[in-house]
Amino acid sequence: MVLPKKDNGVRVGEEFGRIKYIRASTLDLKLSVKNIKAVYPFLIGAWQGFKVMVEFKPDVVIGFGSLNTLALLFWAWLFRIKTIIHEQNVIPGRANRLLAKFVDRIAISFPQTSEYLAVSAEKIVLTGNPLRKELVKLDRQQALDFFNFRKDKFNILVTGGSQGSHKLNTLCSKAFSDLPNRDNLQLVHISGLQDRVMLDEVYTRAGLKHKVFDFFSDMQYAYSAADLVICRAGATTIAELQRFGLPALLVPYPFAYAHQAANAGVLKANGSALVIRDEELSVEWIKGIIQGFLDDPLKLKTMRQAYGGFQVLDAAGLLAGEALNLN
Repeated sequence: MVLPKKDNGVRVGEEFGRIKYIRASTLDLKLSVKNIKAVYPFLIGAWQGFKVMVEFKPDVVIGFGSLNTLALLFWAWLFRIKTIIHEQNVIPGRANRLLAKFVDRIAISFPQTSEYLAVSAEKIVLTGNPLRKELVKLDRQQALDFFNFRKDKFNILVTGGSQGSHKLNTLCSKAFSDLPNRDNLQLVHISGLQDRVMLDEVYTRAGLKHKVFDFFSDMQYAYSAADLVICRAGATTIAELQRFGLPALLVPYPFAYAHQAANAGVLKANGSALVIRDEELSVEWIKGIIQGFLDDPLKLKTMRQAYGGFQVLDAAGLLAGEALNLN
């Protein structure tokens, strides 16, 4: 992200809305044919980033991770332009760890992240993870009415991320369908495109009250209606759970396990979530956990109350303020 030059202290609205795209690649630090091929688009993106700096002349450059930000932030450093990086996860990615020593400010989403950064504490600011402004807690009855749900049932939200998770879809649907008192459940399941029809058929046969979506943008309704969330542990998901104060069963994504396990560990340590490895997840485990909540609703209340120890931050406002205050 590049912030435009100021005009007598006032930001020009037309300039603020300008968008420029530069080439990106899937370059990483391993020696492979794939990476050799990725060098060319990376260099193209670096050249395009240089032209953006020369033409746009920003006051501040903000990077949000990945190796594709390296060139742009390098140019900013070379031209003595103020720089900020934002780290979403507990454990910083390689690009942000490398850039941390050169940028003017490091915005972090979790206090624990500072332990992984070999820089002075003065450079680090806790902002949290910016979320969409629409993601605010709604009146519970309003959210239930949105899904045509009853208020005396146990509401579970299952989501495997924007693309869905076939494993979560399959195991959760079998577990819910096998519960002897499943008529006490109401489900919102965000499946991804591949499994939507299958899940709808499974839940219909089991007589479960449900709403299945391949993709769902109005997550404020889903979160506000939910008593429990079963999901992965990406940084944005964790921030959303914190905002809505929701108990969760977290299954870190196995191909980003280190990052997601550390993210999940924040809620686990606080008592707000249960965490299980992807390879250990089973129908019986899910059934046992859900049955435990049905038998003793106070468990969920305790997990929800555990969120009282978290500080809810205006992440977008704090990050924007840090950018503006660097000038």
